[in-house]
Formats: sequence, C-alpha cells, structure tokens
Amino acid sequence: MVDIYIIDLFVLGLLLLFVTLGSGWISRLPLSFAIIYLVVGIILGPYGFELIQLRRAGVFNAEVLERLTEFVVIISVFSCGLKIVRPLGWRSWSITTRLIVFLMPFSIFGLAIVGRLFLGMNWGEAILLGAILAPTDPVLASEVQLTDTNDEDELRFGLTSEGGLNDALAFPFVYFGLYALKDNNWNNWLKDWVSIDLIWAIAAGIGMGIFVAKAIVWIEKKVQKRRRPDELMEDFVAISTILLTYSLTEIVNGYGFLAVFVAGLVVQRSYKNPDHTLAKLEFIERMEKLLEVGTILLLGSILLLQPMLTYSSQSLLVIVFLFLVIRPLGAWLSTIGKRSPSSRRRYLHPFTRWLFGWFGIRGVGSLYYLAYAFGNGLTGKIGEEISWITYTTVVVSVIIHGISSTPLMNWYERYISERRDTHPPATISEFE
Repeated sequence: MVDIYIIDLFVLGLLLLFVTLGSGWISRLPLSFAIIYLVVGIILGPYGFELIQLRRAGVFNAEVLERLTEFVVIISVFSCGLKIVRPLGWRSWSITTRLIVFLMPFSIFGLAIVGRLFLGMNWGEAILLGAILAPTDPVLASEVQLTDTNDEDELRFGLTSEGGLNDALAFPFVYFGLYALKDNNWNNWLKDWVSIDLIWAIAAGIGMGIFVAKAIVWIEKKVQKRRRPDELMEDFVAISTILLTYSLTEIVNGYGFLAVFVAGLVVQRSYKNPDHTLAKLEFIERMEKLLEVGTILLLGSILLLQPMLTYSSQSLLVIVFLFLVIRPLGAWLSTIGKRSPSSRRRYLHPFTRWLFGWFGIRGVGSLYYLAYAFGNGLTGKIGEEISWITYTTVVVSVIIHGISSTPLMNWYERYISERRDTHPPATISEFE
C-alpha cells in the first residue's frame, strides 16, 4: 500500500508541471490558476480521492489552516511592498488613503449591517463577519496588481497598496468582534481595544517595519563590503527580513502584517541598484505562487456540500451585498473627486472607478482571519455559520473574479493603449 503522503507529492508535482508548462495558454483564458487549484483540491478532498484530510473524525484542524495562510499572507504583503516604487506622500498615495480610511470601514460596517439586519447576528458577531470578509486579498489578486517595479498604473497601484495594507488594518475589528463574543458589555474592554488594538498595534507595526528592515539592510550592506554572500543564498535575506519583522512585531503586540508590508517598502527604497531589489522580488513571487497552490488546494479539500447548502441563503445574501452593493458603492464614494497624481486637471475615469469596486477579491486573508477566530473564541452555531459563509464567499470570489480578471484587465489596458496612441501623454493621466 503506497503512503498517502507519497501520492500527495505525486499529484502536487503533476499539478505544478501542468500549470507551469500550460501557463502560456492558461494566462490567455478567462480563467485563473486559483480556479484550477480549487478544482484539484475538491478532487483530492472528501468527495474525491480523500488524499487531503484536514477533517478527521469530525474534527477540523483549524490550526494547520491558520499557520499556512498566515505564512502565505506575510510573504504576499512583503511582495506588495517590494513592487511599489512610488514616492511616499499624501498626493501620490491618495488613492490608498481613500481605499483604506473610507472603503475599508465602509465594507466592514456594511457587512455588519447585513449580518445584524438580515442574518439575525448580534453586533459583535456581525462586526466579526465584516472584519473577516472586508479585506481584499493580496495573494489571489496578483493578476490585477502591479506587474513589476516599473508599473505605475493608478488602478494597479491602488489595488496593490490596498491589498498590502488592509489585511493588517482589519485586525482591530477582528479583535473587536472576538471581544464582543466573550463580553456583551463593551464598556469593559472598549478603552483597551482603542488604546492597544487600534492605536498601539498599528503604530508598533509601522515602527517595527521601518526599524527591523533598516537594521537588516544596514547589516547586509556592511557584510557585502567585507565578503559578498553566496549568490544562491543571498535571496534568503528577504525571507529572514519577513520572518524577523513579523515575529519581533508580534512580540511587542504590533500588527505583523502591517510591519512586513512597511518592511517591503523600506527594502525597496534602500538599494541604489534596482537589480538587487528585483532579484528579491522575483524570489518572493515564486514562493508566493507555490504557497498559493497549497492554500487553495486545502480550501478545496475542506469544502462540504451539506453545510454549504445549509447556509446557502445566508452566503448568497452576503455575496450579493458584498460584491454588487457594498464594495462597488464604497469604491465609487471613496474615489469621488480623485485626480490623477500626474495631472490635477483630470479625474479618474468612471471605468477605472468601477474596476476598483469590482476587484474586491476575497481569499487567503479571509481564511486566515477565520482560522484565527476559531482559535480565539469563535465556536458553536455562529462559528459554523460564519465559517461556511466565508468559505462560500471565497470560492465564489475565486471563480467570478478569476474568470473576469483577465478579460477586464485586457480591456482596461487596451483602452489605455488606444488613449496613448490618440492623445498626448498628459491627457491619459485619468487612468494613470
């Protein structure tokens, strides 16, 4: 009898060979790689060959899901930071400020209202649901993010910076929901939540991201002057930066995701040779792609038909409101009066603003917050309801955003190209 682990390795190798050699064809289709991983995960799960078993004897191993998704997210947010070369400033980052400061809370409380009014949740449960599902995903959204360090497109920049930041800034509301689950009297913990989980954790995340990244860059440059590290090992400096930044920030009760994104920004700006940063980015992106395979395979393997059908009406309600009302409306409102950073005479084109609303991709970040909530007080019937709403929402997002991202972005880029061909550079700034 062949060990299941060996069969898993065989299937994983076969899958990687297929998607790698077929990537040239797959990338042209209205189909994302995540959809392929999801289908294979379902085949390997309880409804197929049962080769991946995160559920045994009726017990779901949420810790495995939490640790894997946690690692995937920190790799991904660091990658987001490395891609961004835009100078720091209110004007150049105004789209990010709008998406984080306005759209993020709008999405959380919009979903909380849906949970409270239509799903019968109390406010704590509803806010927890909103915090889990509000963040856009930095992992599965790679097709609509910045393609490289030379890409300065406003839409891609906004989605990349949002993906890097909002996974961190959702955490205060995850804590809020968990505190409310344990204690209905908000006065007992609200002051601590504001001072520690909102103010201190965000400040510590930003501060540690800057401090740790600068320290590692300083050490690396000193060592480089004396003896250059082995070229094959040099890329691991990026991994050490991620792990040290995340762990040290968590030790001081800061938000590690936020710190790692900031560290990526710091590293991007710390080297005069752009090839050095580009090499780190290419290495991190390869890791990110590999980890994405494992995460979506796991998601496919834990799906169960009966509970998905049981909570299908609740899931459908949340999906319709989130994808067709809350996110599009919030994105539209948050981009009112938004001018291009390259030309104050032009506003963002309506199609660009609509794409900001549509590409609110949900994925690995939501799975992490759900798994974290399972380990910190989310149990019982409400735990089941929130979990299957989350799984279903992520699956639907993988499918509909995966199918639509390629044609919509191709359409968007063709339109930009046409504008560049027919107008002087200064007139296309409504898109860039």
